[in-house]
Amino acid sequence: MSVTPQQHGTSSVTLIGLGPMGLAMAGAYLDAGYAVTLWNRTAGRAADLVARGAVLAPSAAEAVAANELVVLSLTDYDAVFAVLAAAEPELAGRTVVNLSSDTPERAREAARWLAERGAGHLTGGVQVPPSGIGRPESSTFYSGPVELFGRHRAALEVLTGADHRGDDPGLAQLYYQIQMDLFWTSLAGYLHATAVAEANGIPADVFLPYATSTAASMPGFLAFYAPRIAAGNHGGDVDRLTMALASVEHVRHTVEASGVDGSLPRLIADTFRRGVEAGHGASSTTSLIGLLRE
Repeated sequence: MSVTPQQHGTSSVTLIGLGPMGLAMAGAYLDAGYAVTLWNRTAGRAADLVARGAVLAPSAAEAVAANELVVLSLTDYDAVFAVLAAAEPELAGRTVVNLSSDTPERAREAARWLAERGAGHLTGGVQVPPSGIGRPESSTFYSGPVELFGRHRAALEVLTGADHRGDDPGLAQLYYQIQMDLFWTSLAGYLHATAVAEANGIPADVFLPYATSTAASMPGFLAFYAPRIAAGNHGGDVDRLTMALASVEHVRHTVEASGVDGSLPRLIADTFRRGVEAGHGASSTTSLIGLLRE
C-alpha cells in the first residue's frame, strides 16, 4: 500500500511518533480539520486515529513523502536520525519540525544534516504534557529560520502557542532544557519534603497547602533576583550564603533524624559550602552562579 501525496498545503501534515505526546498532537490536527498521515514503529497505536480519518503510512519514507510539513515526536535524536535515514530519499523540499527532546547541539546537528539533503528544519521544545496539547494557552519553544517558522506558524499553533526564540536551531532545545532543569529539581525538592513530612506522620494532602504556599512565593524571589543577577549584583544586603548554608544544614539534620535519605540536602549544603570556602560567605546566595559556571 502506498500513500498518495495529500498536497493540501498547510491543511495537511505528517506526524511520526505515536507515544502519548504524538497521539495528542495527531488528535489535535484531526480536530482542526487537517489531513493527517501517520507513521509509528508500532502500527497498532494508530488504530483510533485511523478510525477518525487519519492515514497510516506503511513506512517512514512514504509518510514523509505524503506532505511538505513533517512533525516528529520521538524519544530522542537517536530515534530521529534512524527515522530520517530510512526516509532520506524523500526529504528534499520538506520542512521537518522536530519536537523530540535532546541537547541543543544535537538539534544543530539535525538541522545541518537535513539542510545537506534539501530539507528545512525547525526545532521545538514542548512545555506542556500531552493534556496541554490543543490549548492555545500552552506554549512550545521554536527555533530555526524565521521565514520557515512564519510559513508554518498556523499549523504549529494548532498544537500550542508558539514562541520563536531565534534562528539558531539549538535555541529551542536550550530554552526547553533549562526549563526542565528548573522543573525537575523543583519537583525533586517537593517529593523530598513530602517524604520527610510523611516520615513524621504528616500526610501529603495535609502538607499540600503549605507546599503550595512555598511554591507560590517563588515568583517573587525570581523577580527580585533576576535583575540583580543580570547586573552582576550579588551583594549580601538581603541574604548571605553563610546563612543559607546554616539553614540547609538544619534541613539536613531534620531529614536524617527523620530516617529519610539526606543526599539531596547534603548535595545542596556541599555546594553552598564550596561557595563559602571560595570567599562568598558574605555575598548573596546568587553568587553561586559564578561557582556553578566554573
